[in-house]
Amino acid sequence: MIPFLDLKAVNAQYRDELIEACTKVIDSGWYVQGKECQEFEKEFAAHCETKYAIGVANGLDALILILRAYKELGIMKDGDEVIVPSNTYIASILAISENNLVPILVEPDINTYLLNSSKIEEKITSKTKAILPVHLYGQTCDMDDINEIAKKYNLKVIEDSAQSHGAYYKNKRCGNLGDASGFSFYPGKNLGALGDGGAVTTNDEDLANTIKVLGNYGSQKKYENLYKGVNSRLDEMQAAMLRVKLRHIDEEIKKRRKIANYYLKNIKNENIVLPSVRVEDNHVWHLFVIRTEKRDKLQKYLLDNGIQTLIHYPLAPHKQEAYKEWNNESFPISEKIHDEVLSLPISAVQTMDDTIEIVETINKWKI
Repeated sequence: MIPFLDLKAVNAQYRDELIEACTKVIDSGWYVQGKECQEFEKEFAAHCETKYAIGVANGLDALILILRAYKELGIMKDGDEVIVPSNTYIASILAISENNLVPILVEPDINTYLLNSSKIEEKITSKTKAILPVHLYGQTCDMDDINEIAKKYNLKVIEDSAQSHGAYYKNKRCGNLGDASGFSFYPGKNLGALGDGGAVTTNDEDLANTIKVLGNYGSQKKYENLYKGVNSRLDEMQAAMLRVKLRHIDEEIKKRRKIANYYLKNIKNENIVLPSVRVEDNHVWHLFVIRTEKRDKLQKYLLDNGIQTLIHYPLAPHKQEAYKEWNNESFPISEKIHDEVLSLPISAVQTMDDTIEIVETINKWKI
């Protein structure tokens, strides 16, 4: 069986380094808000080319805390609107709802699956305060257009970079393409911890300081609380392991690109739509997502032939029970995407032999 993602093999590459990092933390006797997190924050900020990075508990918290901080700073208030793509993973939308803000869904581009910047302005109202572009699957959104719209209407731009660690837009890294960005270090990400973790990046000092305080129970000084905060901190063990893996991320991206390029050049099946890539060297290929009208049939065929695939994502956010108020709304492009997408195996440890077998098997598939 060719697995969709072999996390054990991914981390085995750095086994000795990871054990050394964990041992260092264990022996330090300091497990929360210590040196490892501080050093990771510096290193991740340098990687993203931002002034600040703040470690938090997970990717959802990263987005929640950005929006919460903007509320505490008086930039947003309950009932304000945030524009978000209608085909994103639901976490992007949950972060908005959690802050008593209103998600405004905008359809994606059918080719890139990214927020369609040409459809944003028609959804802007007097209550709109931010645009939340999602760099889905590892490719950055059209940030020139999005930032131009944001400037025109005085809106904040909050990147959801949960799937795009290391990706570029032109000459800038994701995480440094708007006012703030939320990252996830869930184990399956391109930069994955061995547990949950997340981070916020920004160049805004006030925002960074507010997020740091909010994530520490609202406390800047022990037992003194400025805000009704939460507990959302990146622990020392995960920070230490992320420091190890951050050193290798660019090399892993190169390996992912090699596989993706082989798929793009060699999958020759008229029933399959391949990903659309704007700039080859900007995409980090967290996922390699194809489309076909017979998605379920293809997935079964591949499984029968020893190839595991996943669906990201089978149900559109507006069709979820959690947002039943949207269930009767129509987002035809998103619905088409969610009905047809299938993610092929891709990782830094996937062999070219496996990649060739996947391509040959797909090319033999007939509807």
